[in-house]
Amino acid sequence: QVQLVESGGGLVQAGGSLRLSCVASGRTLNRLQLGWFRQAPGKEREFVATIGWNTYYADSVLGRFTISRDVALNTVYLQMNNVRPEDTAVYFCAGVAQANRGFLAPSNYDYWGQGTRVTVSS
Repeated sequence: QVQLVESGGGLVQAGGSLRLSCVASGRTLNRLQLGWFRQAPGKEREFVATIGWNTYYADSVLGRFTISRDVALNTVYLQMNNVRPEDTAVYFCAGVAQANRGFLAPSNYDYWGQGTRVTVSS
């Protein structure tokens, strides 16, 4: 069983930066695809970025957000730069242990963290 714990959310002004962290336990990062999703009030959960066997970004964050991982710490990060009010959401870390599944939909992932809230003020 894999457990994921996010941290790093908070309030940030538009144009500012924030770094989210996701610590995984139960399996090493070398055997996981980890992704970040977000969900704004009244909206569906949407893909942000993923890293592991493949690395992808949503078009809406490409060039502003960077996903990275520290295998020694079993931690994945989401560096958020030049944030916008529309980035306001609860951000979730998600994991899957198979390499032959898609990585862009919430249904592709088996493990989820509890979420961390990001609020961007204008």
